[in-house]
Amino acid sequence: MVDRHQVMNFRVRAQQLDRDEGTLADTAVLDIGVQNTGPDGARWALAVRGVDVRALSDRDVVLLWTVRGAPHLYRRADIARVAAAVEPFSEADAGKRVYDAAKPLKAAGIDTLAALDEIAARMRAIVSTPTVKGDVSGRLATALPEPYLRFCRPCDATHLYEMPFRLAAVRAGLELRLDTSPPVLERITRFRKASAAGDRFDLIRAYLRLLGPATPKQVADYLDAPLKDVKARWPDDVIEVTVGGEVRSLLAVDEEALGSADGTGTRLLGPYDLFLQAKDRATLVPDSAHAKQLWPVLGRPGAVLVDGELVGTWRPRKSGKTFTVAVQPWRRLSDATRKAVTGQAERLAAYRAVSLSGVEFGS
Repeated sequence: MVDRHQVMNFRVRAQQLDRDEGTLADTAVLDIGVQNTGPDGARWALAVRGVDVRALSDRDVVLLWTVRGAPHLYRRADIARVAAAVEPFSEADAGKRVYDAAKPLKAAGIDTLAALDEIAARMRAIVSTPTVKGDVSGRLATALPEPYLRFCRPCDATHLYEMPFRLAAVRAGLELRLDTSPPVLERITRFRKASAAGDRFDLIRAYLRLLGPATPKQVADYLDAPLKDVKARWPDDVIEVTVGGEVRSLLAVDEEALGSADGTGTRLLGPYDLFLQAKDRATLVPDSAHAKQLWPVLGRPGAVLVDGELVGTWRPRKSGKTFTVAVQPWRRLSDATRKAVTGQAERLAAYRAVSLSGVEFGS
């Protein structure tokens, strides 16, 4: 039997949210990928784990469309194994990951994996020099037949389905240029996919290592993969633990850490921080009203993490040269905790290169 506090502390320690300094090389979340969504995306996720992101450049990191089609940051040195790790497990998995694009392909007798290879080959040919996403999409729409295409009502134009477009990019050896909007795609220098990801970059093992203990369904939901495929690849070197009446798995090597971890420290987590992406949301936030505040349909806030517990939400407010952080606590915060939260808000302001005007604590 393991209580949720042990689970939370284990994840704080596993994800290094309790350290003050770190490097890209020793930052564990880069093994699974750091989602880069919103102004406080991947760089802020690294910053709260002690990485000095001021000098971060594309020599060190690479941005790729990978898990769930979202942009994720990785170490550039790991590209070959990451490309192997994010491959669909099977034809069925590929079909699930491309969502609504699978139906017209299937109706036309085109396997999804073959479709991704076809798209990748054409993308590679198009992106001989850095190219804006819209231009790549427009050229693909003239080169590929109807099963690959959809009519986009907002654009009043015909495009490639979005998920096959994104998932084919890594197969094509393409990365996203950092800090471009709209995204610019360019070729990865000397790209070659590894024959296997290896244990460190295996996504199932990485999930268990960073977001465990977990069930196969939770991992499948994180990857948007079929449960059958995840179960077929479930590691042998796991132990079973019970969390809130649910049997879950943990890598055996992490058994001692689960029992001894003490997740201390205060952090302002970005809305898409890996810590918040665990698929056992009731473990993270047992109160359903608080869960709705943290994970609304639109416009996610960040989360306030204090000593292994999520204690509220936060949102940045910038008006001209004024920058404040609005905190909505879920319980009464001590003076010491408020001081620690303010310290993290100052850290966020420095990261954004603005001056903090203050922290507004809601009631």
